Amino acid sequence: MAFTSRLLVGALALALPVGAAWAHTPLCSCYDNGDGTVLCEGGFSDGSSASGVVMRVQDASGNTVLEGKMDENSEFEFEKPKGDYMVIFDAGEGHSIEIDGKDIVE
Repeated sequence: MAFTSRLLVGALALALPVGAAWAHTPLCSCYDNGDGTVLCEGGFSDGSSASGVVMRVQDASGNTVLEGKMDENSEFEFEKPKGDYMVIFDAGEGHSIEIDGKDIVE
């Protein structure tokens, strides 16, 4: 009976859509610290860390003005640029978030 149970569990696992089995949604929020800096915090819906995720700050023309990575605490802090800007959390294809600087408030 144990073999049959293992076979059934294996068959069910193969029947699940691959995306559903390993799905994790990127999460990122940014806050204006009120002192000329912005703090972004990131992670994934499955609880995994965003440490090492590439972060970019782009100006209104789409030019990258700053690039870095989330630190070991899944945080990225930077000097707030003058004018319009966009923050991009880039964990790879399908795992990217764009945050308009106008939406970043204290």
